[in-house]
Amino acid sequence: MNIFSNLLSQPVKIAPAKKQRRGIEIKSPREIDIMRQSAKIVATVLKEISILVKPGMTTADLDAYAEKRIREMDATPSFKGYHGFTGSICSSINNEVVHGIPSPKKVIRAGDVLKVDTGAYYQGFHGDSCITIAVGEVTLEAANLIRIAEEALYKGIEQVKAGAYLLDLAGAIEDYVKANGYSVVEEFTGHGVGRNLHEEPSVFNFRTRDMPNVKLRAGMTLAIEPILNAGSKHTRTLADRWTAVTVDNSLSAQFEHTVLVTETGYEILTDRTKV
Repeated sequence: MNIFSNLLSQPVKIAPAKKQRRGIEIKSPREIDIMRQSAKIVATVLKEISILVKPGMTTADLDAYAEKRIREMDATPSFKGYHGFTGSICSSINNEVVHGIPSPKKVIRAGDVLKVDTGAYYQGFHGDSCITIAVGEVTLEAANLIRIAEEALYKGIEQVKAGAYLLDLAGAIEDYVKANGYSVVEEFTGHGVGRNLHEEPSVFNFRTRDMPNVKLRAGMTLAIEPILNAGSKHTRTLADRWTAVTVDNSLSAQFEHTVLVTETGYEILTDRTKV
């Protein structure tokens, strides 16, 4: 889940931790074990939704399924009630970029590009991940956008290790996206994740001097989430005050993983291939 556009000006409250640097939590081995479980719950739900979804379903159907499964695994949905958000998932279709509100009126159709983002809160810690699903047969343009979005996520993750910097992963994402002819959405970023759904640092997907170029340390847990548009990088927010859409009606795709920084590299906590 992205840092919501209407919350960007509000400070993120961080719970006290034994080790902190510039407000960034370093998780203990015990806390990391809990996060592995919360992330596994998220990965499980997203994998099941990717198999379950079919034309004719509504985004409310997917939301009800996600909430049921999260609660069955002794967790609670991270998103539901978060600053008034009504869903357990964000479900954004085609030109919807992020924060789509699940609705029984929003019918999923063959050819749609469907983003499903969800989180689970388990024993005091959150997991967070997003996938983009090609519903049935999609256009070549849509399939390529989805592929590049997922590959861009891994280009960024590959840069993660203790001693690296946020600009290392941001630059890798930006270069790959632009080399393939797409734009990086800059209005939303990834974030730290743990006791709070959104923690420091902001994990950006493009080169910038407007945010701190944080040096990564083992024990940090990051939600890395590049968002790609087929056209303009700019977005606007609909009247519901949540759903962001592309300004030019172009398609958008997003992938996100919760990632643990280790001394030698990284561990993808929301890895769907392991559930």
